[in-house]
Amino acid sequence: MSIRNLEHLFHPRSVAVIGASTRPHSVGATVLANLCASGFAGPVYAVNPKYRALEGRPCYRCVAALPDTPELAVICTPPHTVPGLIAELGERGTLAAVVLTAGMARADGAGGQTQQDAMLGAARPHLLRILGPNCVGLLVPGLGLNASFAHAPPLPGKLAFVSQSGALTTAVLDWARSRQIGFSHFVSLGDSADVDVADVLDYLGSDPGTQAILLYVEALRSGRKFMSAARAAARNKPVLIIKAGRVPEGAKAATSHTGALAGADDIYDAAIRRAGMLRVDSTEDMFDAVETLARARPLAGDRLAIMTNGGGAGVMATDALMLGGGRMATLGDDTLKLLDAALPPTWSHGNPVDIVGDAPVERYVDTLKRLAADPGSDAILMIHAPTAIVPSSDIAIALTCALTSASTPTAPATPSTVSHPVFTSWLGGDSVTRARQICRHAGLPTYDTPEQAVRGFLQAVAYRRNQELLMETPASVPPGPDPDSERARQCIRDALATGRSMLTEPEARTVLTAYGIPVVETRTAADIDAAVAAAEGIGFPVVAKILSRDITHKSDVGGVALDLQSAGQVRQALERMEARIRSERPGARLDGFTVQRMIRRQGAFELILGATTDPVFGPVVLFGHGGTAAERIADRAIALPPLNVNLARDLVGRTRVAKLLAGYRDQPPIRHDALYQVLIQLSQLLCDLPEITELDINPLLADGAGVLALDTRIGVATATQPGAARLAIRPYPKELEKTVTWHGAPLQLRPVHPEDEPAYQAFFAAMAPEDIRMRFFCMIRQPPHSQLARMTQIDYAREMAFVAVGAATGGQPAILGEVRAVADPDNQRAEFAVAVRSDCKRQGIGSLLLGKMVAYCRTRGTRELVGTTLATNRAMLRLAESCGIHVLRTGQPASDGVELRLLLTGSNSGNGP
Repeated sequence: MSIRNLEHLFHPRSVAVIGASTRPHSVGATVLANLCASGFAGPVYAVNPKYRALEGRPCYRCVAALPDTPELAVICTPPHTVPGLIAELGERGTLAAVVLTAGMARADGAGGQTQQDAMLGAARPHLLRILGPNCVGLLVPGLGLNASFAHAPPLPGKLAFVSQSGALTTAVLDWARSRQIGFSHFVSLGDSADVDVADVLDYLGSDPGTQAILLYVEALRSGRKFMSAARAAARNKPVLIIKAGRVPEGAKAATSHTGALAGADDIYDAAIRRAGMLRVDSTEDMFDAVETLARARPLAGDRLAIMTNGGGAGVMATDALMLGGGRMATLGDDTLKLLDAALPPTWSHGNPVDIVGDAPVERYVDTLKRLAADPGSDAILMIHAPTAIVPSSDIAIALTCALTSASTPTAPATPSTVSHPVFTSWLGGDSVTRARQICRHAGLPTYDTPEQAVRGFLQAVAYRRNQELLMETPASVPPGPDPDSERARQCIRDALATGRSMLTEPEARTVLTAYGIPVVETRTAADIDAAVAAAEGIGFPVVAKILSRDITHKSDVGGVALDLQSAGQVRQALERMEARIRSERPGARLDGFTVQRMIRRQGAFELILGATTDPVFGPVVLFGHGGTAAERIADRAIALPPLNVNLARDLVGRTRVAKLLAGYRDQPPIRHDALYQVLIQLSQLLCDLPEITELDINPLLADGAGVLALDTRIGVATATQPGAARLAIRPYPKELEKTVTWHGAPLQLRPVHPEDEPAYQAFFAAMAPEDIRMRFFCMIRQPPHSQLARMTQIDYAREMAFVAVGAATGGQPAILGEVRAVADPDNQRAEFAVAVRSDCKRQGIGSLLLGKMVAYCRTRGTRELVGTTLATNRAMLRLAESCGIHVLRTGQPASDGVELRLLLTGSNSGNGP
């Protein structure tokens, strides 16, 4: 992940067009004309040896002939010329280029190197960044920069649009202009040889001129890079994404049910959810959604109350809500009584609340206030169809005044007396235009139809849910007894040593039991006589199965016999299996048989749990409706590990079978805690055992007594990297925990984790105001939840915070100090800060924490630690100097900041933290 030199791409002071031309409709002519017409304030240089002048300005024969070094170059020349031009530009000092040229991926000559490889090789020594090749270009309307061959310039605005499709780039540009939608940046990525979607997300995520980021993505190469960039950007502003390629043309070949069920689009969807972004299906939905998120107040839940002056419109909204997976609010008895008193006897007496077509202005306001006070609803949708009773604009004025406590829509707003977010839908045409304008001016999400309004509400619900998932940072090692990971590894080593890619069923059960996942009692037998003896030892009835390294799905060849009541039935069933395999699968090896106790759990559900490895996002976890018809039923959900209880609950809740698991009629609910724990243990297994490529537990029986794995298959391969390293989201690094002795008592030094938020509140409360000012350069007495969440729920891939934790008080860890370092996306520099509880200062905690952070950053390869403190913060200055950090005093007044710097080796030597 890298934002190095991207400022020269997105904010250049001069531009050169290499391959500029006068040939009509050529790329070079169009780019130069666009740049000259866009109002760019800096120099624009044309480069082409064929011309002396173009567009009324000098044309230079080559890069070396330019009067000054261009900060950005736009290249429109044939593929074979591009590597040499990049080398010339790099030597000249240019640090960014947009390569519009297509066809760079073709191999050149016998060596097999492509022009794209040569281009990147020429750029690398100069750290020259390249957008493209094969792209439409780059537009930054606020700068008047149109370095593209787009057919029309975008309007300036606060949205950034980033696309992997050139055709969609120009189509969206045309569509947005017709609707007067403006942009801060308009970026065509092309083939993303260098600058990719994650790099642009990193840059735009901290760009103050961009309020929301819109993405069109077709494919990604690095899951962890994308997830880190997306999660960082989504913490700062809404990120909306269209992911193309939802329906694959062919089924993916897989040896497990999980591999067949876990489609690539499902995995992308899980990643988008976990990154806190919002996925939409079309560009129109995208722009509607960004307007909704910009206007709608944050939701506290997903229950919608509907008020309307027409029953039909309320029914339409209800249908749209339920078909979209939403929830209708159930109005409380007190609310119904208040509505009875305020509304005519003919009102609907439920949700939707039909206030009847003759409703005056006061009835709208009274109903809105009563619904807003109802504890069973989270948001309100007001639908109005025009009538002759009262002008729609009068209703809009009254509602917006009630929502802002202002006397008129243009008066200064004060806090609303209506706590719920309100969505409005004004049905009709000209007669409601003014009402829509009034609501939009007041900042209310406003729609033309009930269906559009419901879609906006559901988008807000999905965004809220995804933002909550963004804040979840599970531990790599969940609470509970440690697994016997060495026993599991030995099974895997044995399989790989014999060249097998699938564990036997006994080996797979051993792996599960090593991680505390309950399995049915099973015995292995080498032949039929041993299987009969095993069945007698277990006790009837039993289940008998074939054991073959060559047959993954035993039921496909009749290799499973259920409910065998005697030794004779066992022998007869196994003889039939043996004969069938010899006939139908003569090449398959029969390694023996397994015998299991026949499990009778009346009413138990058959579920499937599994894992597969995605080439982009690494291991993923699957949960759904199991059994032999799992693929046909196709009721499943996907999540990225690691998981905790909240994420496991969300995963289960996204399936249809979840409603059955909660219990119905005389069917009691299952033990959800046991199911969640199995999902968490499966997640840990993936973190610990990088050799596992896919895994099925199918069926997993679940009922009120717990869960039990009946059949398991596990695929393995030689690992190329540690387990946690292959995850798209880095888990809580438990391995960095360390306990030291401090003043005769144990002191734990460990990474911060999300559960530390209450302890952080106590940490702030125990700090003197002056100490808080020294750390944060401002006064913070009671930090809001949003700030505490940002401090405790971090992306360990690019940020670290270590806390010193003393003896627990009141069951809560006592944080005595913290050190925090946030690295840039390149991991070149990390900005650090230290804080120690006021009553623990000058007792060595700061030195312990800062020393641990320096060692950690050195191990990660961070090149430099930097910080800022006040010149009056003598304690921090002494601490920095004692740790070898260079203090750069400016000579300015003592109230000014002082820079702190420590150059690190960047090597991986040393013992680490």
